[in-house]
Order: sequence, then structure tokens, then C-alpha cells
Amino acid sequence: MTTSQLEQQHKPGEARREGRPGVALAVIAACQLMVVLDATIVNIALPHIQGALHFSTTDLSWVLSAYTLTFGGLLLLGGRAGDILGRRRVFMAGILVFTLASLLGGLAQEPWQLLAARALQGVGGAIASPTSLALITTTFPEGPERNRAFGVFSAVSAGGGAIGLLAGGMLTQWLDWRWVLFVNVPIGILIAFLTPRYIGESERHPGRFDISGALTSTAGMASLVYGFIRASEEGWRDSLTLGSFGAAVVLLGAFGVIESRAKEPIIPLRMFTDRNRSSSYVIMLSLAAAMFGMFFFIVLFVQNVLGYSPIKAGLAFLPVTIAIVTGAGTAQRLLPVLGPKPFMVAGSAITGSGVLWLALIGSDSTYPSGVLGPMVLFGFGMGLNFVTLTLTAVSGVAQHEAGAASGLLNATQQVGGSLGLSILVTVFGTASRDEAQKQVPSFLAQSSPEQKAQFAKTGDLPAPWGHEVLAEGISTSFVAAVAMVLIALLTAVVVVRVRKSDLEALSGAAGGAGPVA
Repeated sequence: MTTSQLEQQHKPGEARREGRPGVALAVIAACQLMVVLDATIVNIALPHIQGALHFSTTDLSWVLSAYTLTFGGLLLLGGRAGDILGRRRVFMAGILVFTLASLLGGLAQEPWQLLAARALQGVGGAIASPTSLALITTTFPEGPERNRAFGVFSAVSAGGGAIGLLAGGMLTQWLDWRWVLFVNVPIGILIAFLTPRYIGESERHPGRFDISGALTSTAGMASLVYGFIRASEEGWRDSLTLGSFGAAVVLLGAFGVIESRAKEPIIPLRMFTDRNRSSSYVIMLSLAAAMFGMFFFIVLFVQNVLGYSPIKAGLAFLPVTIAIVTGAGTAQRLLPVLGPKPFMVAGSAITGSGVLWLALIGSDSTYPSGVLGPMVLFGFGMGLNFVTLTLTAVSGVAQHEAGAASGLLNATQQVGGSLGLSILVTVFGTASRDEAQKQVPSFLAQSSPEQKAQFAKTGDLPAPWGHEVLAEGISTSFVAAVAMVLIALLTAVVVVRVRKSDLEALSGAAGGAGPVA
């Protein structure tokens, strides 16, 4: 068959496949791992960053939120850019920006330099991440082959957070905190080198950027995330907190109006007419909120209460990764037979059971009895859901809108995690302050003069009173996380419907991607 004949068979919107799909998938998965891993790899290094660059405790939180705000806020624009400019081209641009930002962050000598680099990392991640998912939809044909690719991609996405905690502990303890950023540089260079050799370029779709929609959605989501972060630090009555929420309402409302009238919207609103796809966004938003909280609070517990070193704390999360991969593999094999709903329901229920178990945690809990079991349940349930939600969100989407669909899915995960963590931190703060007031009389009656002097200086209760305060705050925050998972479970039970066409598409019988329902 001639080259011209091959090009004639090439479907509009699909990438020109360069052969060796296994290498292409490895490149895409490596990019996603790098972007997802970066959301957690710096967590364990934060105390070392604070000492080296002299951050205040409040300002230190921006090392995380600078990345979160730009990453979550620009995901929709990143997905659309791939549709218009070509997905491989945009994918490589995002990787190069992310790599450069990682290098600059590792070299930072002042707090503002690190924060600027973290924000730039978020920009690169927002460009690369949705495009990487869209490249799967255009590189692998719908059916078993794409299901396997999504299984790998989803396992990497779900397990990247836990891997980041382990890698962060190892790099911080064995080398230096700067290596949690430097480690991205050789990986990014390798991805940029392999991408043009093993991933075909998708066809560019003439059009214009929806600048108004991009600006209002980005600013609106950033305001919403900042509002919750600010509330966790300064309270719900703070003027900047209220102003951020008000701005978010106005901007996101304007975004809805703009998208309903735009000829080429950044997110075609007809995507939400499919109830299964809309449900997948709601479920992802809710589960991500619980997942970010689980990682954050268990890291605090195992290091501050159980006394784990950074490396040991990272190792403690490996069972979560194994459980996620196991759940993802189970869903991948059985989805064509059972359809999406059973996995959404079962995954949400199992995840909720794990969170409910974590809500029983106390200062006397041990890792085997109070942490390991619930984390395994949590991870397996999330694994079932990640594959299912990813496939449902992009199934049946026209090729030229795959970037927008995947960008929205990524945005719901990132924004859901950011918002959820901020809410849970606020719950944690209230509960721990109340518990501290209860523990102070006992502390004053039993502590040594040296402990009392230290308490007067710092305001922090030492062990065992401080452990009681921390455990109570964590336990109460997991009660709130149960409510978040319950939203996902109710959505899966009440809203999601299994259709014959869903099963046919998942098994490859549908032949290809059809129009949006």
C-alpha cells in the first residue's frame, strides 16, 4: 500500500501513528507521571525548603498552591490549544516549559523565585497533561487497545501521588530538597527527545482561541481555589476570602454565558448533555477531594504521631499504589462486560469505606491497624474509578474535541482536589483548636517547667497532648471526606445509566468514536 493510500485512510483528527505504540504510550505515561508526581513530591521536602529559603509558615503553603492554582486554572486552555495547534506540538511545548521551570525552581535562592518557578511548572503541566490524554484517544483505536492504554494512563495518574511522596522522601533524605525539582529535568529532556520520533502529530483544526472563555474560566477557578485556601488560613469571614468567592461566582457565571454564545467555545456545553459523561465529572471532583486530603493528613500522622522518617513515610504509601494498580487492572478487564456503572458504584463505595475507617484514627492507632487497611481499601476503590471515569469522559467525543473533553476531566480532578483539601484543612483547624483547648488543663497539670516555657513561646502542645490534638483534627477531617465520597456514590447510583452502546464501544464493536450524545 502506498503512502498516499495510507494518508487517505487516515481519519480526520487522528494522529498519524508512527509505529511502536508501546513506546508512544510509555512517553505519554512518563509525562503524566511527572506532572502528577510533582503535585506531591515537594510535600515531604517542605520543612527543608522553609529552613533553606526562610519562608514563614503561612507563605510556605504557596509552594503547593502556586502550582495548584496555575495547573488547575489553565487545564481547559491547554486542552483546547492541542485541538487547534496540533497535540504533539503543544505536548512538547508543555514538557519544555515544565522542564525549564523545574530547573529554575531547583536553583532558586529567594522565596519569590521558587514560587514563580512553581507557578510556571503549573503552566507547563496544564499544557502537557490534557494533551497527553488526548493523544491516547487519537493514537489508539477505540476498543480493547485504547482500554489497555487508558488502564496504564489511569494507573499512573492515580498512583503518581503516592510515588511522589516516596520519591520526595528519598531525594530529601539522601540528597537535598532541590532534587525534588531537579529530578524532572533529565526526564523532561528525554520525553522531548522521544516525542517527535514515536508519537505522530494530529491534524490541526482551523479555529480561534476562545480568549474570553479561557480568561474567565481560568480566573474563576483560580479565585475559587484561592478562596478556599484563604479560608483555611484566615477564616470564612476574612474580606479576601469573601471577595475571592464573589469574584469566582461572577467569573464562572460569565464563563457559562460566554460558552453558550461562542461559535468555538473552549468547552462545548453539549458535552454535558450526556448524563454519563457529566456524572463522571461530578464523581471525579468528589473523589479527588477525598484523595488529596487522604495523602496530606496521613503524611502528617505517620511523621508527627508515629515518628516515621521521610523515607519510611514514603514507603508507607506503597500499598496504596499497589491497590490502585490492582483496581485499575480489574476495571480494565471487566469494563467491556459489565459497563461503567458497576465500577463507579463499587469503586465509590469501597473508597468511602476506607475513608470511614480512617475517621476512626486516634493517637494510639498503629500503622497496621489504623492506616494500612483503610489505605488499601481506598486505593482499590480509586483504581476502579479512575479507569472507568477516564473512559466514560472521552467515550463518544468527536476527535477534534478530545482535547477539550480530557482537559475538563483533568480540571475537575485538580480543582476538586484543591478545593477539597482546603475544606478539609479548615475542618481540621477547627477541630484541632477545640481539642487543644480541652488538652491544655491536663498539660498544665502534668508538664514540666521546660515544657510549659516552650508552650508559652510557640503555642504548640508537645507529645502526648499534641498527638491527641493532631489525631482529633485528622479524624474529624476524614468525617467530612466521607460526605464528599457520598456525593460520588449517590451520583453513580442515581444518575449513571448503562447503555448497550457503551458496552459495544468499550469492547470495540462500535467501530470508532461517534458524535457526542
